[in-house]
Amino acid sequence: MSIFSPEEASINNLLNAGSSIRGNVRITGFMRVDGDIDGNLECSGAVIVGDKARIRGNITARSVTVSGIVLGDIWAPEGVHLTARSVVLGDVQTHNFRADEEVVFDGHCVSLKDDAAYSEASERWQNAKAISAKAFRA
Repeated sequence: MSIFSPEEASINNLLNAGSSIRGNVRITGFMRVDGDIDGNLECSGAVIVGDKARIRGNITARSVTVSGIVLGDIWAPEGVHLTARSVVLGDVQTHNFRADEEVVFDGHCVSLKDDAAYSEASERWQNAKAISAKAFRA
């Protein structure tokens, strides 16, 4: 199963290894990250987080493949794939979740194929998370 559409056969946005961005990033199309991002990443297409990449922030995209480190939540309705030796410290919401061996994942995962069940579970989790955040701020 490929989580990429035919129009995403080529990468049209790339952050090379050794490069870094501090701040939120909004991208149109397909994004590959091999460097560091300290901020949220919002992408209209698929995101690949390379094995040397580090993202400290939330990722919102159609699909996400993680080989590096993500310290933040991932929301990708079409699919999330955590490859071997990747690290995700945050919550994941998707219709299709796949994790290879030797993955470090610490968070809550909502992964349901049925749209109605997914929406309901996602909303319940977001509400619980918002209440929890307010309770711990006091």
